[in-house]
Amino acid sequence: MEWLQLSPEEWVAVRLSIKVSIWATLVSLPAGILVAHVLARREFVGKSLLNGLVHLPLILPPVVTGYLLLLSFGRRGPVGSFLDQCCGLVFSFRWTGAALACGVMAFPLMVRAIRLSIEAVDRKLEAAAGTLGASPTMVFATVTLPLILPGIVAGAILAFAKAMGEFGATITFVSNIPGETQTLPSAIYTFTQVPGGELGALRLTLVSIVIAMIALLASELLARRISRRIEA
Repeated sequence: MEWLQLSPEEWVAVRLSIKVSIWATLVSLPAGILVAHVLARREFVGKSLLNGLVHLPLILPPVVTGYLLLLSFGRRGPVGSFLDQCCGLVFSFRWTGAALACGVMAFPLMVRAIRLSIEAVDRKLEAAAGTLGASPTMVFATVTLPLILPGIVAGAILAFAKAMGEFGATITFVSNIPGETQTLPSAIYTFTQVPGGELGALRLTLVSIVIAMIALLASELLARRISRRIEA
């Protein structure tokens, strides 16, 4: 069973993938909840445009999304150069850029899951809290948010899984640098391109399956616990 033992380079790719996926999920979650609430509960001019922009990464080829990120957040891009000079934050060819690319690609899935959860909440409950003097912020925090927690968990897990499997946008934006931007999909791709790399690709594939199953089981358990508390 020695062929199942990961090499130090493979462990680096595994840890980097988990790190990138967690950061991509956590950083995009607040924005995902906000956008989902706006799309589910607000009517305004340009709502269809906003909805289209949110889901654009699902429609565009990942390479196109990665190239747009490179143009915008690269060192010479308008956003990237500003963040570099202002905050010293660099995305291009860094793991932070990989997290950004993964977050952008996973964002539509997160928003969709949370939006459906918000739309399933009875508006009469929110209206009742409003008639008792609660502000819109308090209504959301005390009524809506507890009821949509299972949807938030589902959206976060979907985003995490998408981030773990993201390849096209990431490799276009931050390349495939071992130890810096080489995530699991990039490492598997690299192994398939060299003679004798089949075992390495197989090991990382098995690791990806295990991580995905653990995340799925954890989300199921957490969603059940939250649902039981809500029903109680």
